[in-house]
Amino acid sequence: MTEFVADRQIYEKVIRVPVPLAQERLWIATADIKDMYVEKQGRGAASMVPFLQILSELLRRNVEIRLIHAKEPGPAFRKDFDKYPRLWEGLERVLCPRVHFKCIIIDGRLAYFGSANLTGAGMGAKGRTRRNFENGILTDDPALLVPLETQFDDVWRGAHCDQCGRREFCTDCPLI
Repeated sequence: MTEFVADRQIYEKVIRVPVPLAQERLWIATADIKDMYVEKQGRGAASMVPFLQILSELLRRNVEIRLIHAKEPGPAFRKDFDKYPRLWEGLERVLCPRVHFKCIIIDGRLAYFGSANLTGAGMGAKGRTRRNFENGILTDDPALLVPLETQFDDVWRGAHCDQCGRREFCTDCPLI
């Protein structure tokens, strides 16, 4: 399956349904990250919760979570982050100012890649008049998954750090 997804479809087909069902690992790369709120199914109606709560619950289930982002998130994100102590130790994070690609890889079996940053407006989690116009590909095709995972892993391991030219701005470079 490989399909084009846009706007609210990104939220529905990537964030709302498959991310909370991750079993082994969740890899996320984004240039920008903000305090995104998502629907969480509970007893009865769905409620809006910080996406960080979903990540904390995945960590509780021993799902490995790696996050690569290009800049520090704002104060609202940090305030919500502090509410979930499991994130402090369990969320693996690399800040790389060169990262501009956006992807979410779930268990190495399903991936989204496209234009959307990990923000409410980018992922389509905001109201109709507050969303960005975004698009991308949702796929389980190994011909797309393998190079996407390779790119993510190369950045994660610092394979490009020796030639990036921005080391003075990168606190997470493994070569420093």
